[in-house]
Amino acid sequence: MFAPKETDQTNRLCHSRHVKHTPLNDLHHELGAKMAPFAGYEMPIHYTGGIISEHHHVRSRAGLFDVSHMGQIRVGGKQAGAWLETLLPADLINLEAGAQRYSFLTSDSGGILDDLMVYRLEDEYCLVVNAANKEADLSLLQERLTTGVFVDPRQDFALLALQGPQAAAALESIAPAVKHLTFMTASEIRIAGIECCVTRSGYTGEDGFEISTHETSALDLASVLLALDSVEPSGLGARDTLRLEAGLCLHGNDIGPRTSPVEAGLSWAIPASRRSGGVRAGAFPGAERILKEIEHGPSQKRVGIRPIGKAPVRAHAPLLAPNNTLVGEVTSGGFGPSVGAPIAMAYLPSTFAEPGTTLEAQVRNKALPVTVCRLPFVPHRYHQKT
Repeated sequence: MFAPKETDQTNRLCHSRHVKHTPLNDLHHELGAKMAPFAGYEMPIHYTGGIISEHHHVRSRAGLFDVSHMGQIRVGGKQAGAWLETLLPADLINLEAGAQRYSFLTSDSGGILDDLMVYRLEDEYCLVVNAANKEADLSLLQERLTTGVFVDPRQDFALLALQGPQAAAALESIAPAVKHLTFMTASEIRIAGIECCVTRSGYTGEDGFEISTHETSALDLASVLLALDSVEPSGLGARDTLRLEAGLCLHGNDIGPRTSPVEAGLSWAIPASRRSGGVRAGAFPGAERILKEIEHGPSQKRVGIRPIGKAPVRAHAPLLAPNNTLVGEVTSGGFGPSVGAPIAMAYLPSTFAEPGTTLEAQVRNKALPVTVCRLPFVPHRYHQKT
């Protein structure tokens, strides 16, 4: 679980000229945030109430996250959709304006270089990529750029995430147009007079929105949102506990260049048009491996892990079969505040991935019993079409 150590070195690094700041950095300090370096930025881990309090507030009301460290990249041109399909296993040619999809940049070996959101606004596509990978992603896009397509890194844009069951009511009170958005849709909307691009999506398993705006408007927007009933600031610590309970992957932990989308349980994001027999089957990096795994099954699978007892099992803890054979490793783990118990995710061979399978986790040279379970640990509550 995300829990940076408080050291003198960390504090010095936060104030180093090598660490970047989001447009809301001063606001975080004013709100009493505990700050720490993350993906090259000084970011709020939690505010005065602490991670667990913020977690429960998002599950019951609404939390505002600063996720401006994420990368935002605009791709345009008449052939933009077709070109992006050479890099992502998604149906982007037929993606309607105002629609959003989850996808990933894949390597030639079928691994996940990065997972991302992509939405379409008329004749351009907007990609939201992970902070730690945004420079590499941009370099990849620029290296493979083709005639008639342009790539524009929106480095001067901020990104806020308003998440929770009361997020919609709060935002609708100042921007009624968001009422028409459903899960995984996008629109350009003015919020309190501020030009924004709003998607109904997020990283918590709850209903909510991600809001992109120019960095010069970020402070005004955040101030307006924090003044709304039910909305409180939330940091990256709660963001991590929320996404783990929702069974959502964190790149660099649960997915990466060595894991395929199928192993990660993400093949649902690859549409029929890009699968074997589809109208535009394959033709993306790593297609041979990925399509083969979709058809025949992967050798390992991402699963949920429920430790028996109160002790958390964290990332990198080895998982052993009853005969003491190493069969896997925890990728993310910690305490789930909504679950009221420790939870984790891991990769296991298919023969050990069935729910109910009992294994042992090695934690500080102690064997702790764990049980394989289904994901997610808490149900998703996205706002679907009625």
